[in-house]
Amino acid sequence: MGTDSIQIPEEQGESRLFVVPDVDAAREHQRTRNKAMVDKTMTVTDAVRRFVSDGDYVAVGGFGTNRIPTALLHEIVRQGKKDLGLSGHTATHDFQILAAAGAISRVDVAYVVGLEARGLSRAARRLFEEARVEVAEWTNASLAWRYKAAAMGIPFIPARTMLGTDTFAKSAAKTITCPYTGMKLVALPALIPDVALIHVHRSDKFGNAQIDGITVADFDVARAAKKVILTTERLVPTEVIRENPSRTTITHFCVDAVCEVRYGSYPGNMAYEYFSDEEHLREWLAADSKPETLKPFLDRYIYGTKDFGEYLELCGGEAKMEALRRLEFLEGGLSPEGGAVRG
Repeated sequence: MGTDSIQIPEEQGESRLFVVPDVDAAREHQRTRNKAMVDKTMTVTDAVRRFVSDGDYVAVGGFGTNRIPTALLHEIVRQGKKDLGLSGHTATHDFQILAAAGAISRVDVAYVVGLEARGLSRAARRLFEEARVEVAEWTNASLAWRYKAAAMGIPFIPARTMLGTDTFAKSAAKTITCPYTGMKLVALPALIPDVALIHVHRSDKFGNAQIDGITVADFDVARAAKKVILTTERLVPTEVIRENPSRTTITHFCVDAVCEVRYGSYPGNMAYEYFSDEEHLREWLAADSKPETLKPFLDRYIYGTKDFGEYLELCGGEAKMEALRRLEFLEGGLSPEGGAVRG
């Protein structure tokens, strides 16, 4: 029997699609961006003020507590940004920060609320229990592939993930029939964020950036988003980037702002740089267990600080970071002088 005669009823998840996969509009936006190699360095405060607006859909780079753009997330909270959409692509401490401030109104979920083996964020969980956030469910793979579709400039990408699961039922995906085989597939809609927040190991002033270790989905996230803000552990000359161009994950024409923020992933882990601060993450979890303890915690660490540097000082400053660097070294990642071991 030919595939032309095969008819598979289409199915659709029950959740709302938060971002319309209008790839032509996204492409037109990309045409208007300045792709020249111009200096894009600025402060975190200025970058968030200029490029993050209330109601934006935000993508966060990294994964879990690894290589997350904490400094940018704190500044979003400090500036009182509201009604944000978020891709919960294994979002742990990043989701916890935004949830604590009530900054999120909708979220595409693969993994949120839990901080992995550390426990659950009660402040994040309350968002769901009190129906203060609208939810669409996905898998980690499907969110990554949605970014890939957007980066490719196509409105959806076919896959076999989620078929026959409750995750599909709670998603905004649809099924389609393969025109070649008649196979039933899931159509994953392109995910085009308004702004992506990504922390990297090094970048030049133009936004040519390199990541040591796993890049997760950040290659596609940077190409999918309408605006990209980078924070970087080190701002380096372009010649350093060009010494090993194969390590360059994000290129300047994707980037709108570059902010040098040493230890910018703290209290998360930064591969080959510093280990996660498990003591401070436990402090966060204890504080966000109740509203009456969460507010003074946020007042002390975010609202009462002018920038990320003051937050770091409250958490132990250079002495704490040196201890975390030694711990990362003991785990096998650093050269004795610090920085990634290079072969």
